[in-house]
Amino acid sequence: MAIQDAQRSQIANGKGFIAALDQSGGSTPKALSQYGVEPDDYSGDAEMFKAMHDMRARIILADQFTSERVLGAILFERTMNETINGVPVPELLWSTRGVVPFLKVDKGLEDTANGVQMLKPIPDLGELLAQAKDKGIFGTKKRSVIHEANAEGIAAVVAQQFDLGRQISDAGLVPIIEPEVNITSQTKAEAEEMLAAEIAQQLDALPEDVTVMLKLSLPTKAGIYDAFADHPRVLRVVALSGGYSTQEASALLAQNHKMIASFSRALTEGLNVKMSDPEFNVALGQNIGRIYEASIA
Repeated sequence: MAIQDAQRSQIANGKGFIAALDQSGGSTPKALSQYGVEPDDYSGDAEMFKAMHDMRARIILADQFTSERVLGAILFERTMNETINGVPVPELLWSTRGVVPFLKVDKGLEDTANGVQMLKPIPDLGELLAQAKDKGIFGTKKRSVIHEANAEGIAAVVAQQFDLGRQISDAGLVPIIEPEVNITSQTKAEAEEMLAAEIAQQLDALPEDVTVMLKLSLPTKAGIYDAFADHPRVLRVVALSGGYSTQEASALLAQNHKMIASFSRALTEGLNVKMSDPEFNVALGQNIGRIYEASIA
C-alpha cells in the first residue's frame, strides 16, 4: 500500500485523535507561558521559536505520542522545515511514530466584519503546497473564526474555505476546512445552525474527486455535525477545543459520537518545561488518554 493510501486509511478509519501542534507567531508566547517558559526566558523570535520547537519535540518523542492513540499531527510551517534528532519532522512523525503529518497554511485573520474573521491572503500558496507535498505532508488546515450568527459573514467564510480547499486538493493534499465558532459567542447555537447549512451546500457541490476534512468547534447542540461524517466527500470530522479545558472539551466531545478531537491547548494542559521526562510523560499521557477516550466514545 502506498504511503498516502495508508495515511488516508488511518485518518478515515483509525481510532484516536489529531494533535494540533501548530501554534504560530501570535499564539506562541501564550503557549510557551502555559508551558512555564516566560518572555524573559528568551530574547527575540529565534529563541522563542527554538523554545517552542523544543516543546513540540518533547511531545512528539513522548512514550504515548504514537499512532495507537494519535492518528495525525498538525504542524506549523517552521516545524515542517525543522528536524528532531537529525530527522525531518514530517518524516519522523510517520516513520517512527506512525502519525500522519498535516500543515497549517493560513497566514492569520482579517479584522472582524459581518461578525466573522476571514482568512488573510496566502501569498505563494501553490509553492508552499508543493513544498509540503515534497516533504511528505498529507493534508493542510486553515482557520477562520465566526463570532456571531451573521448569515452573510458565515456564507463568505465557508465559501472562502472551500475555494481554497479545492486549490489544496488540486495540489494532491487533503484540505481541513476550519470555520471555528467562538465558544464565547452570545449567538453560538444560531451561528452553528447557519454554518451547518452552508457546509452542507458546499459539500454537495464538490466534485467526486475532491475529499475534505472538517474541523469544527464543539457544538452547542450535540450531533449537529454528525451527518457530515457520513458524507461521501468527507474523510473525517474533527473537533477543536476552542479554549475549553481538557475535561470540558472531552466531555463535550463524548456527546458528539461522529467527531474525533483535534485539540491544542487541551493536549498540552498541565505540561511544564521543568518537569522531569517521567513526570512529563505521565502528564501528557493522561491528557492523551482523556482525549482518546472521548474521541472513541
